[in-house]
Amino acid sequence: MAKKRKYPLYSPRNWLAWTGLGLLWLLSRLTPYRLTLVLGRLLGKLIYHASPKRRHIASVNLGICFPQLNDGERNRLLHDHFHSLGIGILMIGYAWWANDRKLRSLVDIEGIEHLQKSLARGKGIILLSAHFTDLEITGRLLSLFQPIAVMYRPHENPVIEWAFSRNRRMRFEAAIPRNDIRQVVRTLKQNLPVWYAPDQSFKGRSSTLAPFFGEPAGTNTATSRLAKISGADVILFSGYRKQDGSGYRLIIDPPLREFPSDDAQQDATRINGLIEQAIAHAPEQYLWIHRRFKKRKVIPDPY
Repeated sequence: MAKKRKYPLYSPRNWLAWTGLGLLWLLSRLTPYRLTLVLGRLLGKLIYHASPKRRHIASVNLGICFPQLNDGERNRLLHDHFHSLGIGILMIGYAWWANDRKLRSLVDIEGIEHLQKSLARGKGIILLSAHFTDLEITGRLLSLFQPIAVMYRPHENPVIEWAFSRNRRMRFEAAIPRNDIRQVVRTLKQNLPVWYAPDQSFKGRSSTLAPFFGEPAGTNTATSRLAKISGADVILFSGYRKQDGSGYRLIIDPPLREFPSDDAQQDATRINGLIEQAIAHAPEQYLWIHRRFKKRKVIPDPY
């Protein structure tokens, strides 16, 4: 859970965060979408130069996951990723404050019938997803077609946590802290889709080392347990920003067959493979600044 606030929300220590939120609100209300893309790329360039630590992490991840690329190709992908990261940050404002009419003009969706068919079973749906740079806006866009609940990791900054929690609860049926498995199960029993991204590094009793782009990665096995407990279908959901700057493409796959199995390791490997396939559609839009290959007991940390 998030740490208790040491300072009041409106403390001068938090004024910078409030200023950032105000700018996001203004951009969502006043800036055309294509101009927001331009501004987002500029923000991404700034982050690239201002954050050598994150740049290093992303570079290591790309080297591990795309060994077939030469140095020039990986460097272009690295720059494109930070452009995408900057755009994703600005699009948080769109996700929270843009009106439905404005957003509907930006989205194409494929496979909504798979959600509808699975919901007819009455068991809920685990929307298997991953941490892409535009996850906030793609989640909001999906909610225009189908009410969903989302799982999230509480933020350490009290202002950012307040804003994420408040706006996600406004836009979605529920916003569930990622460790609250009981609430996830209750939500699935209410026959709601629950957005869930198990692709970040994880250790503990509910984890295993499973290959991710051929490299062992600490992987959460909770997807299998949730599916077993609830009987919910597991459906891969992916959202991408279109390369032509016209908006977003949402893809909903059919439910996974023969999932979960009796082998958590096998299930985790399968899930990582599905996430790899999703990344292949737009590799620059995946969140490479996360240390995906940390927390491994035997294998050295590559960072």
